[in-house]
This record gives sequence, C-alpha cells and structure tokens, in this order.
Amino acid sequence: MEFLTLAIGAILVNNIVLSKFLGLCPFLGVSKSSKSAIGMGFAVIFVIFGASLITYFLNYYILVPNEIEYMQLITFILVIAAFVQFVEMFIKKNSPSLYKTLGIYLPLITTNCVVLYVAQDNIAQGYDLLHTIVNSIAVPVGYMLVLYLFACLRERLDSADTPKAWKGNPIALVTAGLMALAFSGLAGIV
Repeated sequence: MEFLTLAIGAILVNNIVLSKFLGLCPFLGVSKSSKSAIGMGFAVIFVIFGASLITYFLNYYILVPNEIEYMQLITFILVIAAFVQFVEMFIKKNSPSLYKTLGIYLPLITTNCVVLYVAQDNIAQGYDLLHTIVNSIAVPVGYMLVLYLFACLRERLDSADTPKAWKGNPIALVTAGLMALAFSGLAGIV
C-alpha cells in the first residue's frame, strides 16, 4: 500500500510539472504533437529511472562511505549527461523521424531539472532501493501523462477558433494552468 501511495502521489497529486513547475522547457516545446510527447516521455522515463538507480548506488556505496557527499551534484550531473547521450544515440539510430521531431529538446533532457530533482529527492527523502525504484518510475510516468494530455489539448487548440492574440504559447500557458488546477483537485487522494 505504501508503494501505491507513493506512485499515485508522484503521478497525479504531486505531479512534477503541474505542482513543482519543473521541466517546463520540454513540456512546452515538445507538446505540439502527441507522437513526439510519447517519444519524449519514454526517453525521460528511461533517463530518470537509469540515472536514479546509478546515482543511488554511487551515493550509498562510494560517496557516503568515503565521506564525499559534497560531490553529489557533479556526480549526478555527469551520470545524467551520459544517460542522455546514450538515449540520443539510440533514438537517432533506431527512430530518425522521432529524433528529428524531438530536435533540440532531446539533448535538453541533460539540463532538465526533473531528472536531477528526482535523483536528489530520492536521496533527500532517505528512500531505500525499492522506494527509489517506485519514485523513479512514477515521477516520469506522471511527466509523460501530463505531456501527452497537454499535447492532445494543444492539437485540439490548434484547430480551434482562438483569437489571434491567444494563439500559440498564450493559450498553451492558460491550458497548463487549468491542468494544474484540475490536478490539484486530486490532493485528497493521498
């Protein structure tokens, strides 16, 4: 039950984009089509999960025993950068169309604050390995869910009769705000 609560909380109630406003650059940039949102979502899931596991082991088996916890930030950033390079090479080789669609936003996963936040939050919360695994899957799944929903809404908004001043990012930001309001209504679940 504890793991289910953690997962539901990370996916819906404390959604990283809508409650903490992290990862907004790819959220706004990649959300113009649902296909690119799904591709980015899977890339973020892989990077967050892999980077969180590696940083967990590095922290508890190298940094803490050697009393060099002050190296966490640089270590975590290097791990994340390596993972993003791996994902970028994999997508470029196996799905050139998705690679082209994601464009500059794929390498921006390296600087996506969500990835670093999850790795550091797992340590700060004192999660053991199982809690780290659940949180490191639930947070990016929540990110992907919101990214996909937002992309579907933006696709509909593009064909809607929106006033000229509201087209593009203005209506997208209003929509994101309404989504945040709707998701905040789920706060009583957990």
